Amino acid sequence: MEILYLCLFAFLAGLIDSVVGGGGLIQLPALFVFLPHVPVPTVFGTGKLSSIAGTSVSMWRYARNVEINWRALVPAAASAFIFSFLGARAVSHFDTSLLRPLILVLLISVAVYTFFRKDFGSIHAPRLAPAKAVWYGVAVGLVIGFYDGFFGPGTGSFLMFIFVGIFGFNFLAASASAKVVNVATNLSALLYFGYKGYILYHIGIPMAISSIAGSMVGTRIALAQGSGFVRKLFLVVVTGIILKFAYDTFQ
Repeated sequence: MEILYLCLFAFLAGLIDSVVGGGGLIQLPALFVFLPHVPVPTVFGTGKLSSIAGTSVSMWRYARNVEINWRALVPAAASAFIFSFLGARAVSHFDTSLLRPLILVLLISVAVYTFFRKDFGSIHAPRLAPAKAVWYGVAVGLVIGFYDGFFGPGTGSFLMFIFVGIFGFNFLAASASAKVVNVATNLSALLYFGYKGYILYHIGIPMAISSIAGSMVGTRIALAQGSGFVRKLFLVVVTGIILKFAYDTFQ
């Protein structure tokens, strides 16, 4: 019975994540609720197997319908892959709770800026020269990759904000671009968890199939509704992340 509930949450997580990111807010708590006696690393590893399945399909569907700057995103994904692994290794040496107030402030700033800039992300107008976009992509992969491996929550939202605010993408193209980097960070983490034996495949595989189904539905909705819809859902999800961060930080 637990698998059925987890598959439902994986479907919802895949749907939301395919549009604006933040699927981990749905899937990870569900894993902790329905697998209370499973070690934490195994919970994370099982969740990553589900996440990467949905994100990969979402990336593939976006790539067929949205212009993606592969020249900038491949280096970004490569550096994110490497630094996500380093972040995962570094997490055992630092207290991640010290980051919560800083991340909370950053997320609030992202939400406020996006809310008041009504035209933010409405037009796709890349503003970086090709060579500069490559180096900016590497820098984004370095910082966000390490953050995702080290801490994680809000990664998709930060990626979308960066691709809109710095690269000049609209929200639809930013969502597609974020999936490319997310696949790299998820793959890096999945290889680490798999090597350590921290994956419950009999649970992770059905969840992965459900996540794929959710991603297909979410991507279809995003492509049909366009950047305006993605922007609104982005604000809703970021607000949810802020509330969750505030609760965890100040409880």
